[in-house]
Amino acid sequence: MPDTIAVLPIKRFAQAKQRLDRADRADVMRGMAERVLRALAASAIDRVLVVTGDAAAAQLARDHGAEVVDEPSLLGHSRAASLGVERAMALGARRVLLLPGDCPLMSAEAIDALLAAHAGPGVVVLPDRHGTGTNGLLLEPPDAIAPAFGPGSRRRHEELAAAAGARCVVDERQAFMFDVDTVDDLKAANALEAA
Repeated sequence: MPDTIAVLPIKRFAQAKQRLDRADRADVMRGMAERVLRALAASAIDRVLVVTGDAAAAQLARDHGAEVVDEPSLLGHSRAASLGVERAMALGARRVLLLPGDCPLMSAEAIDALLAAHAGPGVVVLPDRHGTGTNGLLLEPPDAIAPAFGPGSRRRHEELAAAAGARCVVDERQAFMFDVDTVDDLKAANALEAA
């Protein structure tokens, strides 16, 4: 029975990140998703579930040893994450790590350090670099709260944890804080990695 399952919703590459104003946007998104998948495969995560309706993303997931959970229509990030959580629970996961596919600084070491730092029931919120959004959640049990990503989601996840009576920790780790929505985000992440 798996201990920790990662859930990675991946949008259709061609339609993702409309604000990332680059002709090669789909290739950039594919490259970031592949980096996250490589990091997860090399980490202590027991199993990886990729929730997607995109054939290219599904093949990429399988190439990295992940199980594909079909997203029959565009559900949005929170509902896609919930679909992955349902599958993780069916597989008997003790906890789930919900991550986006657009964190270019992700590494197996960062994932392992996060898992080692947080043992026991509760909610770990991984905020974005602006401090208001959420780039990831570590949930034990997997249904401790329902994912509610989007603008202002850091506070929303903290409130959901409080309402559920769950211990909640906000963990500001650089590898998880940098997601990419715009060209400026990509430049900031590239500058950090170069440094």
